[in-house]
Order: sequence, then C-alpha cells, then structure tokens
Amino acid sequence: MSDLAISTSLEDRIAALPCWNGALEICGLKGGLSNQSFLVADASGRHVVRFGTDYPFHQVYRTRELMTARAAHEAGFAPKVEYAEPGVMVSAFLDAKTFSGSDVMAERERVALLLRRFHKEMPRHVSGAGFMFWPFHVVRDYARTLEAGNSRMIPELARYLVLAEELETAQTPLPIVFAHNDLLPSNILDDGEKLWLIDFEYAGFSTAMFDLAGATSNAGLNPEQSEEFLAAYFGGTLSPEIRRSLAAMQCASLLREAMWSMTSELYLNAPGADYVGYTAENLTRLQEALDHYNSVYGKHTS
Repeated sequence: MSDLAISTSLEDRIAALPCWNGALEICGLKGGLSNQSFLVADASGRHVVRFGTDYPFHQVYRTRELMTARAAHEAGFAPKVEYAEPGVMVSAFLDAKTFSGSDVMAERERVALLLRRFHKEMPRHVSGAGFMFWPFHVVRDYARTLEAGNSRMIPELARYLVLAEELETAQTPLPIVFAHNDLLPSNILDDGEKLWLIDFEYAGFSTAMFDLAGATSNAGLNPEQSEEFLAAYFGGTLSPEIRRSLAAMQCASLLREAMWSMTSELYLNAPGADYVGYTAENLTRLQEALDHYNSVYGKHTS
C-alpha cells in the first residue's frame, strides 16, 4: 500500500472517531520514525492524533504509554489525553515550539531542571505494574532480536555486546527514578513559558543517567555543555564517578539508538523513514562519543 493510501485510510479512521465536535480539518505531521501523527481541528480547537500499535521487538506497549501520558498530564508535564482506543490516542494540541538539538544546547539548564522535576514527581502519578527500562538489557535484547531476524548487522553484534558490558560496568549507582527514556530533542516542547514532554513509549523506572545521557548525546552537546547540563541537574559539584558515568552512558545511549534503528530496519516501515541512514548516523555519533570516552578514561572496545 502506498504512503498516500495509508494516509487516506488513517484520515478516514480519524473522521470516524466519536470525540469530535463539528467539521474536521486534518493535516499530517512530519517527524515520526515509528508512529504516524495528525493535526486535527474541529469546533472545539486543535488536537493531535497519534497512531501506534504494540511493538514487542521494541518493548513498546500502548497501554503503558497511555497510562504514562495521562500521568504526565496530571503531573503537569504533558498535554491532556482527550480520547483513546486501541491503536490511537488523541491529545490536546500545544501551541509550542518543537525543540531541535540547538535548542537543547541553548536551554540546557532549563531542560536539566525539567528532567529533575519529572524524575522526582512522576512516581506519585504512575499506576499499574512498574515497567523497568535498563538500557543494557535493551541492547542485549536487541542483539537477540537482530540475530533471530537475520539482520545485516549480525557480524557486529558480538562487538556491541562487549562494549555494552564495559559501559554498564562504568555506571555509578543512582536512585531509581521514573524516566522518559526517549529524549530526542523533538520530544521536548516550549510554549514560551514552560517546557513540556511528549511521546512516552519507553518511559519507566530507570536510572536518571540514561535520560541525562540521552538528552545531551541526542542533541549533540559537547563535553563542556554536557557537564553544565549535569551540574544543573544535580545542583552542585560533580564527582569523577558521575562524570565517567555520563560519558559512558552517552555512548550507551547512542548504541541503543543505533540498535533501535537496526531493529526497525527489520520490522517498521514508517512513511519517509530512512532506517538504514539513521543507523549509520547513530553509529558515526557513537564512534565520536567513544573516541572522547577512550581519550579521557582509557582505551576500551570500539
């Protein structure tokens, strides 16, 4: 089925949802690597419609995403979920700017403080079984999935697993928090007064360091900017162990993102998504992060 036919089919499904008030204007939103979203206007205002099914190969389950989105709204971090049914979620539209990497760089202290509040306050609002997100388990699970799916990257998997084990060993113990775990710049919005978070597919109890590493590495912050981000989050002087933990987790974040893309090459086909190119981009950035890590902390597998 062509991208146009898929879009038309989804627009028909949008029109059939029982949550609208009057005539609709429907416009596709760009940017999703695994889901499709639309901006919909009716007599009551503007809304975002997000389509997505369970992706067991990515450990993504929509009932958990929906619960987290509702909890994040209750806690003041996300727009209101206005309607949901299996495979679709309708949220209030925020008149806000979608962040780029340069925005995260410029607003790194604000983003760090947003994450500190999110990590501290979200556990009071989430419900149901506590999902655990540990990035090194995710990498190991992706390796099994890639091998079973006869991925083109099979010759590299053993090297990735050795690297993941070394990066895991470099982590310093931190309290368990409720984390976002997918901090691409585009998942941060700014309405001019406050910052918001969206897209909670991977949210769960985790180490704060993965969010801190994801936010800084995905936005391309340099080591000095990353340390400023970290100091804002922790509110003080950084220990050598925390610095090393961040540098290692930045590598782990990029490895996980690259293996996410390798797995998506096998199982996803979002309109306009170039998973092979995204894999290559993240592997390049991983090597750059490893070069920095090795230069500061000694030679490790790369």
